[in-house]
Amino acid sequence: MTLPDTAVNPPGADRTFQVDLRGLVDLLSHHLYSSPRVYLRELMQNAVDALTARRGHEPAAPADAFGIRLYADGSVVRVEDDGVGLTEADVHTFLATIGRSSKRAERIAEQRGDFIGQFGIGLLSCFLVADEIHVLSRSARTPDAPAVEWRGRGDGSYTVRTLPASARPRPGTTVTLTPRADAGEWTRPEQVHALARHFGSLLRHPVTFDDGSGGPGASVNPEPAPWARTHPTPGARSRALAAYGEEVLGFTPLDTIELDLPAVGLKGIACVLPEAVPAGRRHGHRVHVKGMLLSEQAEEILPEWAFFVRCVVDAESLRPTASRESLYEDDTLAAVRDALAERLRAWIARAAASDPDLLARFLQAHHLAVKSLAVHDDEILRMLLPWLPFETTDGHSTLDEFARTHRTVLVTSSVEEFRQVAAIASAAGLGVVNGGYTYDRELVHRLPEIRPEVSVADLDPATLTAHLDPVDRETELAAAAYLAQARDALAVFDCDVALRTFQPASAPALLVDSREARHERTRSQLAREQEGGLWGDILGALRQEAPRAQLILNQLNPLVRTAVAIDEPELARTSAEALYGQAAMLSRRPLRPSESSLINRSFLDLLAHALRKDS
Repeated sequence: MTLPDTAVNPPGADRTFQVDLRGLVDLLSHHLYSSPRVYLRELMQNAVDALTARRGHEPAAPADAFGIRLYADGSVVRVEDDGVGLTEADVHTFLATIGRSSKRAERIAEQRGDFIGQFGIGLLSCFLVADEIHVLSRSARTPDAPAVEWRGRGDGSYTVRTLPASARPRPGTTVTLTPRADAGEWTRPEQVHALARHFGSLLRHPVTFDDGSGGPGASVNPEPAPWARTHPTPGARSRALAAYGEEVLGFTPLDTIELDLPAVGLKGIACVLPEAVPAGRRHGHRVHVKGMLLSEQAEEILPEWAFFVRCVVDAESLRPTASRESLYEDDTLAAVRDALAERLRAWIARAAASDPDLLARFLQAHHLAVKSLAVHDDEILRMLLPWLPFETTDGHSTLDEFARTHRTVLVTSSVEEFRQVAAIASAAGLGVVNGGYTYDRELVHRLPEIRPEVSVADLDPATLTAHLDPVDRETELAAAAYLAQARDALAVFDCDVALRTFQPASAPALLVDSREARHERTRSQLAREQEGGLWGDILGALRQEAPRAQLILNQLNPLVRTAVAIDEPELARTSAEALYGQAAMLSRRPLRPSESSLINRSFLDLLAHALRKDS
């Protein structure tokens, strides 16, 4: 007889979730863990936590009494530890319940900070490479405890049985995997050894590896981290730290900064990159938690401006996420980030005070990072602003050097504006700094805080044109007809035309046109097109006239002197268009389609005129 569902589960009764283990393993492999290789890290991590628990149970035992042994011969992978082990009740409670962790058991809840793992799902990662997990364990807490065997399968089933103590003479746990055929990439002996070194090189417990060849086992972590060793001299320590950074990170550091935060048990190094990195690009950092490698790409441990270093650190109190491949964002991590940022500021200050050669090499490569820091850090601003490089009309120069020859410093609002005026301003003796790059304009304006005798102002086109000499009245009248033709030809670009004299004489024309002026003209044009009619005319009459560009012709240039004497209207218009196009290209700003068309047309018209004249 089959009972109805309401008889088995009456309305309102509690029900139990059913877990599809295969689906869960697929979820872990595609969304929680970055790669199947993490299975070995999870096994080593469980072994380390078991050793930590046993150390708490037997604090008087020698430091090297307990260890971890790895074995891989191509057919099996085995991880054995001398840890605290499991009883039969522990096996049912912790191995057969997904998400239940022995590290959260009440008897050791107060020791949670001593353990790497906290989530109770690490053993499931073994199903990424094997269909069955075999665990043989014996508890150290109960001297006469039997050995316990647990076999878990990927379909969600498991078996548990007790064995005589002779099946495992010593307390601890052995986990054995028989890899699937498709998991050979991660379970070959050489790969298992490489992964063990990758994840466990800084573990505090001895770890050995045996490939089944009969030779002696190889040590995975033969020596402690360089910052944990004793060195004969400070110089030897610095060289050892730099050599370790080069070995692990793959580059020779410009300098090495030792990191030590006792409050969270963090030690390590920050290696200064020898070359500049693209703005905003952040390198990941190599973070270990209690010796176990957590991540090689932990960006969150340093602020964004610190992209000029890469770190290798080992911490006690940082919390890993569930995947144990990144750091959990909490108040502790925020405090660590602030403290490490302060260490980097202190290193910059020391270099500025005592090692000018190092500072110069550092600023040459990483001035953008320092500029981003100086914007928000007054101490760094006062210390380094005079030494930071900027693009100026005197070439690339520090502000300290530039201020010695220019008591009034003008700064442009964009790169294109600087390029328009650089040659002319330099010839006129004006000191102009390119403020178009990130942070530069804001920093230049703060120069008087460091150098009170220097004044800083934004470059106004009127300031530049005021330094251009007017031509005499007779020359102005002789060129009037040409200038009228030029203004008419360039009216479509909202561009006025003037005749001046300025250096260098090789420059035929200067186009003065700011980005803001172009934007305002475009906005006004669109408004007129959209409004239209009488109402548009009224608004147009009330609206302030949009600023115009100005093409300034150089009377000192032979080509310009020839052009202003042209008496053929069409040729005069074409020459004015060609001069405008050449000046627009020299400004290095993006050309509008109409300007590109004008340049091509004027070139062809001039070429046709030259050919007709020759024929």
